[in-house]
Amino acid sequence: MKLPRPNIVWDLPTRLFHWTLVILITLQYLSGEFGLMPMEWHYWLGYATLALIVFRVLWGFAGSETSRFAAFVRGPAEVVRYARASLNGRAEVVVGHNPVGGWSVVLMLTSIAVQSVSGLFSSDDLVESGPFAAQVSDATVKWMTRIHSINRYVLLLLIVLHVTAVLLHWAMRRENLVAPMLHGRGQSAGADPIRVVSVWRALALLILSAVAIGMLIVWSGYA
Repeated sequence: MKLPRPNIVWDLPTRLFHWTLVILITLQYLSGEFGLMPMEWHYWLGYATLALIVFRVLWGFAGSETSRFAAFVRGPAEVVRYARASLNGRAEVVVGHNPVGGWSVVLMLTSIAVQSVSGLFSSDDLVESGPFAAQVSDATVKWMTRIHSINRYVLLLLIVLHVTAVLLHWAMRRENLVAPMLHGRGQSAGADPIRVVSVWRALALLILSAVAIGMLIVWSGYA
């Protein structure tokens, strides 16, 4: 019997993006929800998060094979088929995100983007206001503040579901999803190695994303 061999599943940029985003979101909850950090940090962490999301969207089209949206965003029929197979214990091994996990990634990226953008226009009507709150109508500020408030719970729910899914994979299928996101390697019996894009392309896209958000900061007059 041919033994599975370790292949690269997640490239370095995707792994760094993942864990950096975990740190940024944690710090934002500590500053926004619990006041354990100055709110000024909350704003700058939000800018960094927005830059990361812009990078990940670009990387979803120009990155390595398993990082591209085309590799893991599937139609409803395939998602339902995979979900049923998983419940019956007959789901095939997928290199990268499976059809269900792929949509969870899209939902989480969308929720984080909504939280970051809405924060730019939010206000507590007392002390704190987003950098663009003064440049839009009061009605827009109220809507954005409401979205920012509600979506934080949506994002928290998505995070809990994500962690639960990782734990269920380990408990029910003895599949460790955390380790490959640390060292990049995964077991794939007979699968061809994924196409990995140069780290320099990732760096160029990250710089482009950071410059775009930097221009946003300057335009807002916050810097």
